[in-house]
Amino acid sequence: MGVLQVEKPAFMAEEELNIFEDAVSRFFDQHAGPDQCKRWRENGVVDRDMWFKSGEAGLLGVSMPEAYGGAGGDFRHEIVIMEQMGLKGVEGFGITLHNAIVAPYIEAYGSEEQKQRWLPRIATGELVTAIAMTEPGAGSDLQGIRTTAKKDGNHYLINGQKTFITNGQTANLICVVCKTDPNLGAKGTSLVFVETDDAPGFERGRNLDKVGQEAADTSELFFNDVRVPTANLLGHEEGRGFIQLMEKLPQERLIIAWQGMAMIERALAVTIDYVKERKAFGKRIIDFQNTQFKLAECKTEATIAKVFVNHCTELHLRGALDAATVSMAKYWVTDLQCKIVDECLQLHGGFGYMAEYPIGQMYRDARVQRIYGGANEIMKVLIARSL
Repeated sequence: MGVLQVEKPAFMAEEELNIFEDAVSRFFDQHAGPDQCKRWRENGVVDRDMWFKSGEAGLLGVSMPEAYGGAGGDFRHEIVIMEQMGLKGVEGFGITLHNAIVAPYIEAYGSEEQKQRWLPRIATGELVTAIAMTEPGAGSDLQGIRTTAKKDGNHYLINGQKTFITNGQTANLICVVCKTDPNLGAKGTSLVFVETDDAPGFERGRNLDKVGQEAADTSELFFNDVRVPTANLLGHEEGRGFIQLMEKLPQERLIIAWQGMAMIERALAVTIDYVKERKAFGKRIIDFQNTQFKLAECKTEATIAKVFVNHCTELHLRGALDAATVSMAKYWVTDLQCKIVDECLQLHGGFGYMAEYPIGQMYRDARVQRIYGGANEIMKVLIARSL
């Protein structure tokens, strides 16, 4: 049950999921150990070969229908991957964005031709995906995007700039959030896919130098009269993009809560091990009442968070998770994540501030969780609307 002693909910307790969990655990032990993760951080990107290995192991497209090359699983299989990555410290590998954020847009809204063209290659790793929402002048305010896609015969000409794009240096299939009619505001927003391997005018900017998550290739992207077929429009009509985004953002925010939970559990596990071994003033750090009280508080709050995230997931699996509830999970768990990691770092003393200690890396990696997927302040606005 791990450090929290929270039993797996019934929806996660199936034997097939346990077998999958063991396989995922072994895969990351073999292909994403400490040395590999360190190299990815130093390089600022996960090796392209890791995507092909993941495809061969059946981890890409795990929740995608078998008819399109996937494994035929569901969101629970994505949870297994997220938990194993978090517990093992595999930060920066954009598999969850690829699997559980971008691919579902194609599954839900794509034409049969689009599904046949893209999903099988997403499952093998031939295509690595990204979603280009954020712009230098538009973050949480998606209605403020300025990237345009203007019709030119049976093509669109895409112009604009995106930033903070996960998988930005690697992705060769990018879902671009753009305005097909700038005069209609949100109703003029569309999602258009760009295959970058043959896209004159498409340029990758800097691989951005971040505070943490250094292995994630987070980039600027530029579109200068990028010509793509109108057949790459997601859905059957223009102007559906904002609705499509709003329908899929709850899963993205639940994903962020799950990622936060996995790091919380890892932070507690490594800290409990540390304070049981480290001595000061002739006794173990764990034997000081302050240490016991701090960890008791952290474990209690983490347990509450885990139970709530499980509850949200059960709602999501039966299609009943609303925007306000998932916003609670996203904002509260990520705030708690940063708080607990900070407390755990303090209990490490000076060693916690050293880059080579896992808790120091977690401290850096955690901070962005309160920003992406919609800043936590936006989550509170969404919750307030339900009052």
